[in-house]
Formats: sequence, C-alpha cells, structure tokens
Amino acid sequence: MITKRKLIQIGDLKIRPLTPALWTDFEELFGPRGAYGGCWCMWWRVTRKEFESCQGEKNRRAFKNIVDAGAVPGLLGYIGSQVVGWCSVARREQFASLERSRVLKRIDDEDVWSIVCFYIKKGYRKNGLTLKLIRGAVEYVRRRGGKIIEAYPTVIRSSQAPPVSIFMGIPAVFNQAGFREISRPSRSKMVMRYMIGERVNMTE
Repeated sequence: MITKRKLIQIGDLKIRPLTPALWTDFEELFGPRGAYGGCWCMWWRVTRKEFESCQGEKNRRAFKNIVDAGAVPGLLGYIGSQVVGWCSVARREQFASLERSRVLKRIDDEDVWSIVCFYIKKGYRKNGLTLKLIRGAVEYVRRRGGKIIEAYPTVIRSSQAPPVSIFMGIPAVFNQAGFREISRPSRSKMVMRYMIGERVNMTE
C-alpha cells in the first residue's frame, strides 16, 4: 500500500518510491528489453565488464535483488493507474560505477544524492514528464533529509538525439528545475547540483 506520506504529487504525475510491491509495474514499464539494451538500470551499479556479461535477464535479476533487499533505487511516475516514467535517484555511493568514473568523479566530500537516469514510456515522451520526475526526486530527497542532489546531463549537439543518448537528462531541463552547473568535465557531460534549502528560481 502506498501511503499519502510516501506519495509525491507533481501536477498530474503521481510519484512513488520503487518497492517490492511495485516491482511488476517497473517490469511493465521497462518491457522485455529492460529499457535500453537489457540495462535494467544496472549501468551505474556494476563494472562495465559485469554489465556486458549480464545484459538482459541477469541484469533484471540483479536489480530485483536490490529492490527485494529493501533499497529504494528510484522513483516510478504514474498518470492515473498507468506507470509512465522512471527516475533513478539514490545516495551517490550506491552507484559503484559512478564512484569509479574518471570523468564524473566526486567534486568534494559532501553527502550527495545522484540522479543517474530516466526512462519515459513511449507515447508520453516530450510532454514534460522528465521535469516532473526531477521535481519529484528533489522532494523525495528532501523528505529523506538530503541536502545536495547531483545530476550528470548530456550536452547534446543535435535536436534529433535518440532517447538512449540522453538517458541521464539534458541541462536545459535541470535548469528549469533549479539545478545549476558546477563543472563540465568533458565536452558531452555536465555536473549540476540542486541545494535543498536554498532559494532557487524554477521555470515552467
């Protein structure tokens, strides 16, 4: 059962932490291909070698084990009763591959939460759901006592970029949600932060 305390409402989007009770909704959203190429949201959680050898069913089982163990690896978004979106957000140390990244290495020793990916159901894309999921993630982290949220959006150079290339989001949408650029460690990657408790200007 989802209590009102756990439910986050952003406009018409209801946002719920992924728990074992909602696993079938997560499977429905990701479909038989596990979102992108059998990922099942394991890209930032294991080594690249482990990821490649486990694409598909092994990744699905590994992610289910995380959920069954009681960790909340992210948030599901619903319109009515239909699951339509996913945002992976957790403390940075839960993403082992991110912690090892040379490009996206830690900036400081602050206690940081990280947003590492999104997945929006076909038919619901380009309708502002990513922005709503980001705002929901901010509220979720606030409720959990977090103070700093990081994101690592892709700096795109083409308006026709496929969804898989921007699964970590794009800077413009994070700007709308009140995130600010902290560094640009590569041509294609930006590190942005949202400081909970600070007054920020958000745009619609």
